Amino acid sequence: QVRLVESGGGLVQPGGSLRLSCEASGFSLEDYGIGWFRQAPGKEREAISCITTNSATKYVDSVKGRFTISRDNAKNTVYLEMNSLKPEDVGKYYCARTLFTSCPLPLREHSFGWWGQGTQVTFSS
Repeated sequence: QVRLVESGGGLVQPGGSLRLSCEASGFSLEDYGIGWFRQAPGKEREAISCITTNSATKYVDSVKGRFTISRDNAKNTVYLEMNSLKPEDVGKYYCARTLFTSCPLPLREHSFGWWGQGTQVTFSS
């Protein structure tokens, strides 16, 4: 019943921009916080951002000032706008639903109970 579907990934140049979408179904974004995670090739999945039901936001240091997370409750969709992209930003990006209305710190995978399938972000040569 609960589903999260990511989209918007693709090829980008270093310094470029990309906006990812996370469409939720089976629940309302007015009730749960949503986080974004990514997994680079050969690395473990890491949390990068989270947004609460009150639109309070959290970012890890590596993306602060470059990424922006937002919500559109009418569309039941969370967005991640990525600017000034760096080579280390490549990977598969996932959105996930928390078990709470907020974003418990520190951000941990175990604080998120539902996951999407991910969308790939790669760099063009």
